[in-house]
Order: sequence, then C-alpha cells, then structure tokens
Amino acid sequence: MRLTQLWISLAAIMRLCLGHSIQLGPYSRECFHEELHKEDMLSVTFQVGDREFGGAGNLDIDFWIQDPSNTVVYHQRGVSSGEHSFVAEKEGKHVYCFSNDHSSANSKMVSFNVHGVQFVPKTEEPIDPLQDEVHMLSMLVKQVKDEQAYIVMREQMHRNTAESTNGRVKWWSIFQMAVLVAEGIFQVWWLKRFFEVKRVV
Repeated sequence: MRLTQLWISLAAIMRLCLGHSIQLGPYSRECFHEELHKEDMLSVTFQVGDREFGGAGNLDIDFWIQDPSNTVVYHQRGVSSGEHSFVAEKEGKHVYCFSNDHSSANSKMVSFNVHGVQFVPKTEEPIDPLQDEVHMLSMLVKQVKDEQAYIVMREQMHRNTAESTNGRVKWWSIFQMAVLVAEGIFQVWWLKRFFEVKRVV
C-alpha cells in the first residue's frame, strides 16, 4: 500500500516532457491546451525554423498563453525562440498558441517542448523521507529529460537550416551554370554572325 502511494505521488509530481513539430503556413495559427489544476506549473520552450527557398531571415512568430477564462496571461510578439514557465491560477484548460499572422509568403517550422507539468499539493502535509527522495529523484529526471528534449530540438533546427542552405547553394549553382551556358551560346552565335560574309546581289 505504501509503495502504491509513492508511485501515485511520483505520477502526480511529474509527467514526461513532450516534444512536437508543426508547420505554420502564411497567416495561420496553431493552438494546443493542457488541463491544469490550480497551482500546477507548465513550461513551454519553442524554436522557429524555415525550410523554404528564399525565406531565410524571417523567422518571427507570435506566442501567447490563455487561461480558462480566455484571458491572455502571457504574450510574445515577433520572436524566433522562447521559453516561458507559469503557475496556473485557475483550474481548467490552459491554451498556448503559435501564430504566423505577420507572414504572407513563408511557412515556418516550429519545434516546441512542453516541459514537465508538476502537481503542487494544495496542503502542506509532512512527507516521509522516502517520499522526499522520490520527489527529488523525479525533479532530477525531469531536468535531464528537459535538457535532452532541448538538445534534440536544437539539433533538428540546425539540421533543417543546413539542409535549407544546401538547397539554396544547389539552386544558385544551377542558376550560374545556366547563365554560363547561355552566355557561351550567345558568344558563339555573335562571333559566327560577325564573321559571316554578306553578299550583295
């Protein structure tokens, strides 16, 4: 019975970190939600990338969080990455959104992690040493998983950037080759025309 209570406490203390990737088209937004109890804590980390040709340098999006009464409790405008943690003041569905409303041409990839949602007990009841150790262990595991998720997210965004750069270099090289071939054909035609003998009848 004691062991069962400890496992229930451990499950209530921490959820596993969640990692997601979404594609935001022009003038689009995506929203997600978490069901939180009062005094639960939520942390969201995100990074914006772009794999479309010609879209480099415009990676800004809007990010905001709404409480169950649809009140905006946090809002960031024109950011390419961010991290925000907050404690729920109300019980219910908390919504967080990513918006690409400012871009009319570029789609953007957003990778984000929802870090461990922690249940904060409403009463400050004393716990035994074993429960305290379980709580500390769960916090350490959460930190490790959050760091791993952040590293994976950064690696994915850097890989996408490298692939996008390689694609731009490829198309630029093809364009240069096409220009050189066209210039060579034009020069041959011009020289041939220059040395033609025009006969007057």
